[in-house]
Amino acid sequence: MCGIVGYIGDRDCADVLVNSLEKLEYRGYDSAGIAVLENGVIKVEKCKGRLENLRNKMAADGKPYGHVGIGHTRWATHGEPSDINSHPHGNKRVTIVHNGIIENYRQIKEFLISEGYSFVSETDTETVAKLLDYYYTGDPVDTIIKVLAEIKGSYALGIMFRDFPDRIFAVRKDSPLIVGKGEHENFIASDVPAIMQYTRDYYLLDTNDIAVLTKENIEFFNIHKERLEKKLNTADWDVDAAEKGGYEHFMLKEINEQPTAVKTTITPRITDSMPDFSAEGFDAAKLSSYNKIYIVACGTAMHAGMVGKYVIEKLARIPVIVDIASEFRYRDPLIDKEDLVILISQSGETADTKAALELAKLNGADTLAIVNVKGSSIARAADMVVYTHAGPEISVASTKAYMVQISVMYLLAFELAYGTGRISKEQCEKYTKELQNIPSVIKEAIGLEKDCQFIASKLLNADSLLYIGRGLDYASSMEGSLKLKEISYIHSESYAAGELKHGTISLITENMPVIAVVTQKDLEEKTISNIKEVKARGAMVILVCGEDVVVEDKVADYIIRLPKAEQMLMPMVAAVPLQLIAYYTAVLKGNDVDKPRNLAKSVTVE
Repeated sequence: MCGIVGYIGDRDCADVLVNSLEKLEYRGYDSAGIAVLENGVIKVEKCKGRLENLRNKMAADGKPYGHVGIGHTRWATHGEPSDINSHPHGNKRVTIVHNGIIENYRQIKEFLISEGYSFVSETDTETVAKLLDYYYTGDPVDTIIKVLAEIKGSYALGIMFRDFPDRIFAVRKDSPLIVGKGEHENFIASDVPAIMQYTRDYYLLDTNDIAVLTKENIEFFNIHKERLEKKLNTADWDVDAAEKGGYEHFMLKEINEQPTAVKTTITPRITDSMPDFSAEGFDAAKLSSYNKIYIVACGTAMHAGMVGKYVIEKLARIPVIVDIASEFRYRDPLIDKEDLVILISQSGETADTKAALELAKLNGADTLAIVNVKGSSIARAADMVVYTHAGPEISVASTKAYMVQISVMYLLAFELAYGTGRISKEQCEKYTKELQNIPSVIKEAIGLEKDCQFIASKLLNADSLLYIGRGLDYASSMEGSLKLKEISYIHSESYAAGELKHGTISLITENMPVIAVVTQKDLEEKTISNIKEVKARGAMVILVCGEDVVVEDKVADYIIRLPKAEQMLMPMVAAVPLQLIAYYTAVLKGNDVDKPRNLAKSVTVE
């Protein structure tokens, strides 16, 4: 949700904090702020709005100067976006930044008020700052341990104590936080890109690990104040991967990175034209023995799961249930030790998906995580992990993460189908070779950019539109609709084309845009029939279809022909123009493509 950073070293702290926050602004941009220890006093600068507002404020007021500090960029949960609700929070003795939600903050607040404390903000974070002050008796680690015993919820905290001007403190539970190790300087951050301009080396914090940073040293403690040894990791991304690289927006850059991301993800899992997950330690026989499979995810990742469901059921004939993670545990799902639960999450920190994983393990099911971030909470908790090698995805609207998630689902489907004897080795090799060719087809689809710009110009004045498709094309239409609505702010919904006549067709008005996806040959005739139904009622039809789809005159107003690929793999091809249409519609409307309103990249609270 929010992004936090911290620095201790010899550099100008304010500059480091703001530069690092810039790399985390995709996590929230309702407000921003920093706290710097200057001449024994904790100086705070913060304000509502984008990070640029904070820069302008400090340019006018004068930035705090020092070598120790913490910073925050906010996605509002408790309390509206405002200067007062902006982080950091605290008082003269203790100041903190926080990512997460404190579930019992009301009880804590009532207690602290009874003890004489007053509050100025509406945030849950201020209660933690005041509770730290309440328990503080001169030992920061003891104080933090006492507070951890009181608070409930999710948190990643960066903490400064005025009495300890040469240290910063950090702790996490459920919300991501790393500790960066540099030369005569050290860092905390919500994500690796924030510190990559300074160091590639970092530690991962486990639940309630407490980190104490000086400029020369990093120490770790558990909640019993016992020292811990942590493994030092090294980020293997190029620094340029977290920068725009000449593109106008991260989203466009990441669309163009999809061929490479897919190739990088699938290549290590293919040997002699066959799926090979031996590096992940999978037992192929076990993988094919489950009674049923659950795929649990949120948003775009859930749409990747929908593709996985179609392909696994078609090829392996194993029942697959796709669940929205936020609903999964509340319907008391029928899972047991004979089932496999697949969790899909780009960040590996999605709160609802983590909760689903915990429920699955509690019921004895095996769990398999498909995540992009190494060492993330979901990756560490799952029984099996497949890392997608997409590199950093900065734009809030997911593109390449979706594509690599689908590519993993295909490989798993091929492995399952071969393992259960539903397809022969020759068929498995054929499908795998077709998948290996997909990066070049995706690149060809990116060449449809000009056509997509033109289509985008036809959507600018739309108040609402529909996406329709059948089978795998329905899954594609769901993702296309989500992409458009989240960055263009045009209301759009996706429907299984055959469901139109059960009510939705009543929404069709003159010139209302309907984007139809037709790539599945066995469903082509029926979907074209549905398109004719909306066209007869005045819709402006935009058809995204395979190159061999037969389209009669006046069935569609505009047609985007996709490059040829194996029919089963067409969702990976169709995704590209749907992403580009959404992107250029948002650009033409003048929206902030990478930071759409009200959204954050990683949803680390329920």
